[in-house]
Amino acid sequence: MRIALAQILSSDEPTANLALVEDYTRRAADAGARMVLFPEATMCRFGVPLAPVAEPLDGPWATEVRAIAERAGVVVVAGMFVPSDDGRVLNTLIATGPSTDGYIDAHYEKIHLYDAFGFKESKTVAPGLEPVVIDVDGVRVGLTLCYDVRFPELYVELAERGAQLITVHASWGSGPGKLDQWTLLARARAIDTTGYVAAVDQGHPEPDIAALGPTGVGGSLVASPLGEVVDAAGADPQLLVADLDLEAGRKARETVAVMNNRAAFTRRGKAESRA
Repeated sequence: MRIALAQILSSDEPTANLALVEDYTRRAADAGARMVLFPEATMCRFGVPLAPVAEPLDGPWATEVRAIAERAGVVVVAGMFVPSDDGRVLNTLIATGPSTDGYIDAHYEKIHLYDAFGFKESKTVAPGLEPVVIDVDGVRVGLTLCYDVRFPELYVELAERGAQLITVHASWGSGPGKLDQWTLLARARAIDTTGYVAAVDQGHPEPDIAALGPTGVGGSLVASPLGEVVDAAGADPQLLVADLDLEAGRKARETVAVMNNRAAFTRRGKAESRA
């Protein structure tokens, strides 16, 4: 399976960001990718009020993303903001486009909110509740957002639901050691699940933008089921194209067997609790 990671620099203008989605999606399709991943906050970067730009999933921004995916003939996964019932927004991934399994039109709402490193995402963002797995050309793909990557239990749950690839869409906060943590966490989640992890981040912006909040550090990467870095980007905008050897991934999951061992441990624990 060939995928593409679009490491972009979102602005605070949703329409301009749609032009980036169009450009990078076309380039990904030209490169033979079946799925192109965009970062968290593709619709609008952090550091500005999000409620005024949030739109429903049937609004004009998401509708145009669907049209872009349809024109290019690939699956697009991109970060946007959707109004919440309580006046906040939902930090959301839209996943859309044609697949051999049928047309995909799904979304994931970020479960773990970034209330860390002096930032409080929960002030303006409401949490999601449900893990999401989609099927792209017969491949099970789990969807996650940014801070989720620090919570291995979500990744194990997605793997237990059959995910062979888990995507991470981020606008990672900058600071000492943060790029190293981003890389380490993506590789660790691949090892936890013996599956591929494709982690796409916003590029590293100018210092005045970076000072406004978690606006990206670059370093998008693909990690193998053994935690090896298959390919990685630098700090600047880039389209990263990677081929995933899914058969090798299947063999790795059988050989390392942590998923099977974990299931056996869970069954044993349940049996002991009933005794």
